[in-house]
Amino acid sequence: MNNPFTLSFGKKPLQYISRIAQTNEVIQNFDAEIPSNQIYMITGVRGSGKTVMMTSIAAEMKKRENWIVVELNPMRDLLKSLAAKLYSIPQMHERFLKAKLDFSAFGLGVSIEEAPPITDIEDVLMHMLEQIKQAGKRLLITIDEVVNEEEIRIFASSFQIFIREDYPIYLLMTGPYENIYELQNNKALTFLYRAPKLILEPLNYTAIRKSYMDIFSIEAAQAEKMTALTKGYPFAFQVLGYLYWENRKLHSIEEILPEYDQYLDEYVYSKIWSELSELDKKILLEMAVSGEDRVKNIRENLQMDSGKFAVYRERLKRKGVVDTREYGKMHMALPRFEEYVKTQII
Repeated sequence: MNNPFTLSFGKKPLQYISRIAQTNEVIQNFDAEIPSNQIYMITGVRGSGKTVMMTSIAAEMKKRENWIVVELNPMRDLLKSLAAKLYSIPQMHERFLKAKLDFSAFGLGVSIEEAPPITDIEDVLMHMLEQIKQAGKRLLITIDEVVNEEEIRIFASSFQIFIREDYPIYLLMTGPYENIYELQNNKALTFLYRAPKLILEPLNYTAIRKSYMDIFSIEAAQAEKMTALTKGYPFAFQVLGYLYWENRKLHSIEEILPEYDQYLDEYVYSKIWSELSELDKKILLEMAVSGEDRVKNIRENLQMDSGKFAVYRERLKRKGVVDTREYGKMHMALPRFEEYVKTQII
């Protein structure tokens, strides 16, 4: 049997622990007769399973006969790309031809006699969405790793128009906190600020422990120890499982920790660290070196006033780097991240 764990990002692994509550929230809302939201944004730290969750939801919607699911590349002209993908769907292509819709101005099909060509891409999509609506279908668009760039902003503005026109169009986007935050705070896209954000929390510890016990046929105590080493972080769950599978002849889990740390460092932590501000890093270094977890003591050690510290504490929380759920305290949210931070001392 091949290793059931993976080190690849984005692809749904063989051993996958679903986020049942959040996944069902999106699916049930989109499927409702009158949905309360037509857009969700999934955010979380790198390696938290954003793409896998989006892919899982998209796959579930594809099973439904009344849904069309289209994935778009955020680096391309999203409106033209969407039109081209919809036109290529055989069932919809046939409806467009019967409706005598001439999209030839955008290289879609050929010109239709006695039908004026549609020359605006938003108009093209409105005609397409009208046909989707008449066919009793709904359209889900997925965009992975959005960035606050012109292509996304133009698309989001058009999407808002499509919603106002009551078209059955839905959007699921993923992105790290910084990208989502920048996009939401664009003055022209304030409607995104009201869109629900699914912030991915750690995986269920019970589910991780059971998965390790079942796969490796180990006792609960050993599985519990492995689970604690992941802190519920999806990528760590995969890395630790992968390494344990490859090194099952070793006597203890401690023997693979150096390799475990190396994978986390090279695949994730170095990237996360490079995107932090100098003051972010200063706070984390203080936590790692002193071992202090009380907010008041960390702040006083750094000689920061409470207002300024609160801003950076919230930033680190939203970036998925620290856990602030325990009142008056903050902990490293990522497994063995304090060990990585200590190596960054100059």
